[in-house]
Amino acid sequence: MYRKRVSPWVPIILLSGMYAVLIINLFIMQVLNGEKYLTISENNYVRIVNINPMRGNIYDRKYRPIAINRSSDNLYFRLSELKDKGNLANFISASFDIDSLAVREIIRKNRFRRYYDIPLKKGLDRSTLVKIAEHLNEYPSLRLISEYTRSYEYPNHFTGHVGPVSEQEFEALKEEGYTLNSNIGKNGLEKQYEQMLRGKNGYRLVQVDATGKDLEFLKHNLYKPARKGVDLILTLDNDLQTYIRSIFPENKNGAVIVMDVRTGGILAYVSMPEFDPNIFSGEISQGLWNEMLNDPAKPMLDRVANGTYPPGSIFKPITAALGLESGVINVKTKLAFCDGGFQIGNRYFKCWQETGHGRLALSDALKLSCDTYFYDLSLRLDLDAMKAFTKANYLTLKTGIDLPVERAGFFPDEAWYRDNYGKYTGIIGPKANLSIGQGELLITALEFCCFYSALANDGLWLQPHFLEGYIDKERVKVSDYEARSLSISPETVTFLQNALDRTVNEQHGTGSGARITGTTVCGKTGSAENHMGELTHAWFAGYAQWEEPEIAFVVFVENAGHGGTIAAPLAGKIVDFYQKLRSGDPEQYLKLLPVMGESNE
Repeated sequence: MYRKRVSPWVPIILLSGMYAVLIINLFIMQVLNGEKYLTISENNYVRIVNINPMRGNIYDRKYRPIAINRSSDNLYFRLSELKDKGNLANFISASFDIDSLAVREIIRKNRFRRYYDIPLKKGLDRSTLVKIAEHLNEYPSLRLISEYTRSYEYPNHFTGHVGPVSEQEFEALKEEGYTLNSNIGKNGLEKQYEQMLRGKNGYRLVQVDATGKDLEFLKHNLYKPARKGVDLILTLDNDLQTYIRSIFPENKNGAVIVMDVRTGGILAYVSMPEFDPNIFSGEISQGLWNEMLNDPAKPMLDRVANGTYPPGSIFKPITAALGLESGVINVKTKLAFCDGGFQIGNRYFKCWQETGHGRLALSDALKLSCDTYFYDLSLRLDLDAMKAFTKANYLTLKTGIDLPVERAGFFPDEAWYRDNYGKYTGIIGPKANLSIGQGELLITALEFCCFYSALANDGLWLQPHFLEGYIDKERVKVSDYEARSLSISPETVTFLQNALDRTVNEQHGTGSGARITGTTVCGKTGSAENHMGELTHAWFAGYAQWEEPEIAFVVFVENAGHGGTIAAPLAGKIVDFYQKLRSGDPEQYLKLLPVMGESNE
C-alpha cells in the first residue's frame, strides 16, 4: 500500500509558527502592555483589608455619657470554610430561633464574598456564647469576634441610632471607606454628625492566592490602625433630662424642651412616650418593629421638633405684637367688652371664661388670656399680614437645629382657604380662630421655645443646637451658630416681657402655677383645641431669670386639660430643679433624681 511521504519540514514549520506566535504575544504582554498587566497582577495578589474605626462617644455638658461603645460578642461565618450550608442553617436556626431559610438567604446573598466575615448574630449573651463556642469545632466556618456596639444610657429621641450600612448607602459611600460590615448613623445626632463620629478607616495589606485566600506573607510595616472618631460634647444636662422624664404625667404624650437663652444650647429634650435606641443595636424582631409602628401613642415620633400642633394662647403674644407694630392698637387700647364671648356674623365665639373678663387693655388681656380681646383685634388685622408677621418672627419655619429631620409649622393664608374651601369662603371667622392660636395653625414646641427665648433675650433669636464642642486631641468649642433679630421693636418686646411677668406673678394670672421662690418666671399658658381627644392640649411657654434671663422652656401635654393647671405647674418644677442645679450644691437636687434610665412609666 502506497503512503504519501510527509515532508520533514512541515513539523518544523508548524513549531516555528507556534513559537513565533508565543514570542509575539510575550512581546505584546511584557513590553507593549507590561505595565498594564503588572498592575492587574499586583491587584490580584495584594488585597487591602479595611479596619473599621471605633465610633466617637457622645457626652453631656458635664462629660457624662449619653452614647458610648461597649464590648459585644458577635457571631460571623466565612463561606470559604463552609462545608454544608444546610447543616449550618439548621444549627443557627435552632440556636437563635431564626428561620433556616433566612440563614440560607444570608449565605446566598454573600456567595461572592468567600473570604470575608459575614455577620450572623450580634450581641450574644454569656450563655449563648458558651453554647456556640462548644460547637465551633463542628462548624469551622463560624467564628466569634469581640467588637464594640453602640450603647445609649437612657431612652430619647435626639441621639438617633446606628445600624449596618444598607446596599444603597454602601454604593454611595464605598469610596469614603465604608464596607458592608460598617455601621452608620441612621438618624438623630448619630446621622447629623456621622463624619465626625465615625473616625478614619485603617487597613492592612494581605497577599492572596488565585482563589483569594490569605497567604499570610505580608506581616511587617503593612498595617495602619484605624483612628477613633471624635467625642462630642453636648449642651444637654443629663440630670435635668432625667428629672423631666421622671415628673412627666404618667400615660400622657407630649414634649418638654429647655434652652439656654444666652447661647441657644439645648439643656433638655424630652418627647413622650419614649423609645430606647438600644433596641436597634442588635437585630430588631419584626414583631417588635410592627408593634412600635402600630402603637397609637407613636413612640417613634419626636414631638419636640416633628410634632406640629395648634398652640392655643401661647400664640397670643404674636397677635398682640402685630397689633402694636402695625399701629392698629396701643398698649392702652381697650377693645370689646367680654361677657363670655364675641359675636362675629352669625357665630358666637366663646371665651375660655364663661363669665367673661369685662373690658380690658392689652396687658390684662394677655395676663388673663381673654379670647374676646383677640377676636376683636383680629377684625382689624389682615390675614396674609398675620402669616407674614408670624414667619418674620421665625414661627412656622424650621429652626435649623442640628438634627437631620425637623418639621416646620403651618399658617394658612387667604389663597389656602379659597383653594380648600371655595373661592367664596369667609375669612373673618378663620382669622378669629388663628388670633388665639386655634384653627388650622400648627407650630412645634421647638419653634416656640426659640421665640420665647428671643423675647427673654431682648429680641435676639438664637439658633438652637445640641453640639457644644468636641474632643479631638483637645477640647474644641463650636460657636458658629446663627443669631437673628425678631421683627418686633424693642418697645414692644419690653411690653411683652412685662405682660408675661404679670401672667405668672400677679394675682389671677393664668400662669401662676409656674411661680416659684428664688427666681422670676415669665410665660404664657395655652389650652388648644384637640380633635383627637376629649380634653384640650395643655401648653406653657416661658423663661426664667435670675440676675438675667437664663433658660427658656416649653411644656406640652397632649389631651390633658388647661395649660394653667397641667403645664404651668410642671414648668415651675422644672425651673425649681434647674435653680437647685445652678446653686452648685448637689445635695439639693440629687435626692430628686430617679436612677438614671428610669422614668415614671
